[in-house]
Amino acid sequence: MPKFLILRFSSIGDIVLTTPVVRCLKQQVPNAEVHFCTKKSFAGLLEHNPYIDRTHVLDGSLNTLIGQLNAEQFDYIIDLHHNLRTSIIKLRLTLARPAIRSFSFDKLNTRKWLLTRWKVNTMPPVHIVDRYMATLHTFGVINDEQGLDYVIPYRDQVEPDWLPATHRPHYVAYAIGGQHNTKKLPVPRMIELCRKIDYPIVLLGGKEDAAAGAEIEQALGSKLIYNACGKYNLNQSASLLQQARVVFSHDTGLMHIASALKKKVYSIWGNTTPLFGMFPYKTPYAILENNDLSCRPCSKIGYAKCPLGHFKCMNDLSFEFEVKELRRKNV
Repeated sequence: MPKFLILRFSSIGDIVLTTPVVRCLKQQVPNAEVHFCTKKSFAGLLEHNPYIDRTHVLDGSLNTLIGQLNAEQFDYIIDLHHNLRTSIIKLRLTLARPAIRSFSFDKLNTRKWLLTRWKVNTMPPVHIVDRYMATLHTFGVINDEQGLDYVIPYRDQVEPDWLPATHRPHYVAYAIGGQHNTKKLPVPRMIELCRKIDYPIVLLGGKEDAAAGAEIEQALGSKLIYNACGKYNLNQSASLLQQARVVFSHDTGLMHIASALKKKVYSIWGNTTPLFGMFPYKTPYAILENNDLSCRPCSKIGYAKCPLGHFKCMNDLSFEFEVKELRRKNV
């Protein structure tokens, strides 16, 4: 029974993007035992995944975690994070068990640097999921093309009557959050986008997004906007995504959860770019981005504010698009 350890510590979207690796490994390698190691704060993402036999969590001490992992006597390590912490884990586990073999995905950092620093695009037209999958070639595992997995437990299914009456029949979900400010539309532009959509909208995000959601709701009224930011846990937010007609999202974890749920995603990009390979996966999508700038992309992750001060990637982003799914004959 081959025993595998998959390493990915963060974040929400990145962990959801590893789910095809977990599924294909479990289904295609006979008798494979699959363990997953992540941070304690993200363990809930894996709790209901039927393809994971056991989850290990980093909760403070790396030495304590390594001791627990050593006791498992893994045969293989699949490193889907490939940073200093995972390198330490691989080294320590290999020293304790020389027969162990490890495989790491290529982060393409040099190519990303060329694109952000010099605007030279040498990125392969390959989604990060397929780069993750490349770590399994040795085992003959191939991508089953079934997309991402996200399991919503029954207890977290949101009932329609939890929503305002104005939003119960149909609504659009808009994930307004983002890890960095330069990955989010400024609030006035969010208001403009919601006005453009002109359909009942449920705003999704964490407690840190609640103030922005309240500003949008105040500007456009509760008949159009329901500010759900900070009111639901992650699984409940996923349930709201699942029940939406379509999803609008910045480049954030809820975008990838929406992809796992096979929703049509209108994906909004600021200072980063889909060229990095993290656009919606195996689901219908439309990309909203400003390609008329010489300064974009300026980062592979994001910033607290625009380095040049103008933030044109979001301030000048065109909203000249049609949400075909909301045409009256389809409602």
